[in-house]
Amino acid sequence: MNKKSVLFLCTGNSARSQMAEALLTSKAAESFDVYSAGTNPEPIDKRAIEAIQRFGIDAEGLTSKDVKTFQGQAFDYVITLCDKANAECRSFPGAGKQLAWDFADPKTRAGQHPFSATLTELNNRISMFLLVENKLASVTSKDMSADAYQVDLQEPAIEIDPIAFYKCLTDDIRLKSLMLTHYHGELCVCELMVALDEASQPKVSRNLALLKKAAIITDRKHGQWVFYRINPALPLWAKSVIAQTTENNVSLIAAPLNRLDEMNNRPNKESFCR
Repeated sequence: MNKKSVLFLCTGNSARSQMAEALLTSKAAESFDVYSAGTNPEPIDKRAIEAIQRFGIDAEGLTSKDVKTFQGQAFDYVITLCDKANAECRSFPGAGKQLAWDFADPKTRAGQHPFSATLTELNNRISMFLLVENKLASVTSKDMSADAYQVDLQEPAIEIDPIAFYKCLTDDIRLKSLMLTHYHGELCVCELMVALDEASQPKVSRNLALLKKAAIITDRKHGQWVFYRINPALPLWAKSVIAQTTENNVSLIAAPLNRLDEMNNRPNKESFCR
């Protein structure tokens, strides 16, 4: 199977496009060759690198590049990540498909951890991109094997009962756990206990078990640690509810976020990632 090529474009190629390149490479390197560039390149912001590494993704090899580096090269997808880049490269020569995404510049974004917040939003959008393109590939390439695109975040969206979903959001621990997990990308029970100021591990674990049973979260285990994240196979409407609830009610998890920032001996997610 021939890999498809993706070029992420932004103005400076210093943060958003670097994050996108690292995310898509980590998720689907076997299916996509991923590049990034800037219309007016600048050195990579070290805070972007730190956010990528905290997310458990390898940032080695990322470099800032001018879009002119790729002049004359064809790409299956060209994805702009800001309105300015989209205006400057609205019709990229040689682009099989061009997408225009717009994310706030983390260097000027308000709120706590702007780089991590932007990374989380990019992660969600790239997950959707993989889901959509996987479905298209299954339709247009009928002779492709069923597992040709077996990437964790490309599984078809599951069906979920809206009533059961919203019932899961009515508990304080469950709602805040989802918001914190959405914000950080992945957390373990010990981190959630500290963030929620909850001394009872069984209580937190029971609520996480309910979320897992409802297929709202998934987990992965490594040694003594179990890490939880939003189920990537959730339908987009459910992901959007969690995202919008988190993004518009940061004050609800401000204290938990502060407690998590001050936590000592947090598990190293990077060393546990596969």
